[in-house]
Amino acid sequence: MFEYFPGNYVWNLGVVAALNSGGLIDEVDRACRPIREAAAQGEDAGTPDFLRAWTALTDQLVGQAEDAEKAGHRRTATQLYRRATNYLCQAERMLSNSDPNRVPTYRRVLELQERAFPPSVERVAVPYEGTTLPAYYSAAPGDGPKPVVVLVNGLDSTKEHQFSSGHWEELAARGISCLMLDQPGSGEALRLQGLTARVDAEAWGAAAVDYLLGRDDVDAGRLGIVGWSLGGYYAPRVAAFEKRFALCVAWGANHNWGAVQRRRLEREGERPVPHYWEHVLWVWGHTDLDEFIAFADDVHLDGVVENITVPFLIAHGANDRQIPLEYAHRSYDQAVNAPRRDLRIFTPEEGATEHIGLDHLPYVSTFIADWVADTFA
Repeated sequence: MFEYFPGNYVWNLGVVAALNSGGLIDEVDRACRPIREAAAQGEDAGTPDFLRAWTALTDQLVGQAEDAEKAGHRRTATQLYRRATNYLCQAERMLSNSDPNRVPTYRRVLELQERAFPPSVERVAVPYEGTTLPAYYSAAPGDGPKPVVVLVNGLDSTKEHQFSSGHWEELAARGISCLMLDQPGSGEALRLQGLTARVDAEAWGAAAVDYLLGRDDVDAGRLGIVGWSLGGYYAPRVAAFEKRFALCVAWGANHNWGAVQRRRLEREGERPVPHYWEHVLWVWGHTDLDEFIAFADDVHLDGVVENITVPFLIAHGANDRQIPLEYAHRSYDQAVNAPRRDLRIFTPEEGATEHIGLDHLPYVSTFIADWVADTFA
């Protein structure tokens, strides 16, 4: 993995994610160069510096985008807004949930994101237990009902990260629509609505299906669920118990997330975000770490993936420093009732070997899109 900040895995992950989600190396370098010394102080201590540097870059791009709009250059403006949103997403992701800048920064992310939408993407609301789940819907081109993938977040991502990844574009190019979902415990659902994560992910998975079946542009027989990072737990869990999905992808095999937390208590493996334990408690709606660790023991797929009865892909990086490779093999070995199960391990020689393939994200994205298209076909 490209390591701009030697020894600071969390910040390097943000840099690589930004670059592989449409960022430009010159812009990222100009933002990061002034904060190299701050990076050496640790992932937590330098967070305010990271926010200031990346917000300054965002401000510059937004100014350029507004000038382009005034000149009638809509395509240029859209590209600038898209990169600005990408960068600000990475800065917001680093913040502690108690940081007073977090919610205002995220609200600005939402505003900029909608300025970057092409005509094929719209904001939608998925009815869920007396409220709604925020989502973006990418409609595949052409007339008639289309297959749809529900794209699911991990521990610290948002539907805006999903948009920046461009995975929805790869799906659309293959005739597949995409519902980019902020499920409970992620994105806008967590930040602005206070909806925390739940073990029984099939509850909100069913809500997503109900929403899709209410649209006249959806092929009800071809619905898939794809989840990255912690979504590699959620998506298989949903597919195991929500039988209206026709395929499932674990983009990172998070087979036993609870066990990973116990490893992290022992400082084994890398963490995805600064202020890690504060973030985890916020996501799951807990306040006591010891109680949470006992609770997290239930966040696993043992006895679950056996219930998957649709085609199942597990994509994992051989050098994933967050989720052990052994979990990819465990999910594969236990998915005995899937009519088709595929295990794809990305190696250091080809790239995409880090967590969810962030070091070569487009490579993994296209592989998954091809697998989904072939399976739907």
